[in-house]
Amino acid sequence: MNLKLKYIFIFILFYTTCCNVYAQSKTTDSLLAILRTTKNDTSRCAILNNIIESEPDESIWVKYNKEMKILAEKNLQNLTTQDSLTKKIFLKYLSASLNNFGFYSDSKGRLDEALDYYNQSLKIMLQINNKEGVAVCYNNIGFIFDNQGDIAKALEYYSKSLKIQEQIRNKKGIAQSYNNIASIYEHQKEIDKALEYYIQSLNIKIIIADKLGTATALNNIGHVYLLKHDYHNALIYFQKSLNIHTILKDKNGICIVENNIAEIYKVEGKYDQALTLNLESLKNAEETGDQESIISSLNNIGELYFYKNNPAKAVEYILKAVELNKEVGYAETASGSALLLYRIYKSQNNFNKALENYQVYIKMNDSISNQETRKAAYKSQLKYEYEKKAAADSVKVEEEHKLAAIQLKQEENQRYFLYSGLGLTFIFGVIMFSRFRITKKQKNIIEEQKSVVEKQKYFVDEKQKEIMDSIHYAKRIQKSLLPSEKYIERILNKIN
Repeated sequence: MNLKLKYIFIFILFYTTCCNVYAQSKTTDSLLAILRTTKNDTSRCAILNNIIESEPDESIWVKYNKEMKILAEKNLQNLTTQDSLTKKIFLKYLSASLNNFGFYSDSKGRLDEALDYYNQSLKIMLQINNKEGVAVCYNNIGFIFDNQGDIAKALEYYSKSLKIQEQIRNKKGIAQSYNNIASIYEHQKEIDKALEYYIQSLNIKIIIADKLGTATALNNIGHVYLLKHDYHNALIYFQKSLNIHTILKDKNGICIVENNIAEIYKVEGKYDQALTLNLESLKNAEETGDQESIISSLNNIGELYFYKNNPAKAVEYILKAVELNKEVGYAETASGSALLLYRIYKSQNNFNKALENYQVYIKMNDSISNQETRKAAYKSQLKYEYEKKAAADSVKVEEEHKLAAIQLKQEENQRYFLYSGLGLTFIFGVIMFSRFRITKKQKNIIEEQKSVVEKQKYFVDEKQKEIMDSIHYAKRIQKSLLPSEKYIERILNKIN
């Protein structure tokens, strides 16, 4: 794709996203109008849930999430054991609200609190056997472990989620799982493998018109190109992502992308431009309360001041990041802070503090990418791929068995028809032979009867001949004894 076509693609993506956001705003307004007139609590929970899903502004959706949670809990307290179907519905909405609160706590850096919410949500989803909800919970729990640097557990939960998402054919869930598995490979420095999964995630999100997900995937692909030192492609993908996040007014997404674009400026030696973006990113992150983005921005600003030969200012920002990280425990940003402090203190010949921070860096980095974790990651992925292949093979074997059964049935039918045909032929032959024998017998009888008739006719003819001969003989005798007419006539004439 040449540069002109890339910018055409960006324009189309930008235009369609604008249309989508306008439609999204109208949808929210319509749902709020319906909510004001709806009295049924089941319907109200459904409307609230749709508002939460369609509203990116957390200051708005959190309020409606609280309302949905209270409404679900109130109805669950008043239900009797006979209302099992209604109970299941309200349990689903309660679980959804708990999951949403987990997401909110996660964005604020309260990882333990988020994990507690996700586990509560998971317990309910398992209770009501909601597979899609279970998959979402597994994915979110995996994300917490990922942020804490427990890669083995993160991959375990991501794989569980992906397995269910594929079973129920939930494209959005599959895309999210691909994205999360890609981030694991990125942490393990398996860049090409990460890019493969990010692209798979992006393709699905474009197909299902998930704008926010598309923006996230574009940013992640840009980050992989950044790690590959392909800054041209990295900037193109970051800009696409930033355009969508800006249209969606998603400040968290804007913070992340701005930090990434600033990274390119930093590599190119454009420190002032990079610093401007990082300071803007920090401002947006502080407005949204996104602790991870705040810590990342503080680290990036500190690094830029170090490059601008202002180590005191650099340490000031990085120590702020370290203090915030003590409360939330993000392994990757903690590792980054420690490495920066090590470099700064080393440049100042402060070897004690340099060594102290280097040890922290090694500890945090090992938790993310040590050999055992790498093995666990491969083991988990291989297990998933094996189970997926085994499932595919079992389906293939089952299909082969079905095909063999069909072929066997066809052969049995063919044999049945063959035997039936042979049987019918034999029966027909027996009937024909019997008919032949009867016909022959009848023919013999007829021949015998004909012979008898002919003999009788012969005897009759002979008798008739004998009679006629007797008659003729008698007639001759009679003629010989009686005078002829002329003789009588002559006698009469004489008398007269």
